[in-house]
Amino acid sequence: MPGRILRLVPYFILRYQVVDDYFARREPFRAAHFSLADEFTGRGELLLGGALEDPADETVLVFRAPEAARVESFVARDPYVANGLVGSWSIRRWRVAAGAASLPEDRPPGL
Repeated sequence: MPGRILRLVPYFILRYQVVDDYFARREPFRAAHFSLADEFTGRGELLLGGALEDPADETVLVFRAPEAARVESFVARDPYVANGLVGSWSIRRWRVAAGAASLPEDRPPGL
């Protein structure tokens, strides 16, 4: 519709710099971490997440939420953070410019 203003929900990238022995130490906290991830995924806020490889020193999670505070609430409750598996973390707003996620919700791909 001409003149229609779309309310776009922003994307955020959460980056965890993990400690050297992350893979050896994560098992006791893994189920709780994924339970938290499932909660945020179920609300449509967490879209993707996983560890980078070669080197495996960082994880990246992609959120779509109305504000960075939602991502901060994930960090505050994450057992990986609480139990010292994450050395540092950062949240950055991500301006998506290409791909299916950049299309308005009412516009199908290819149009």
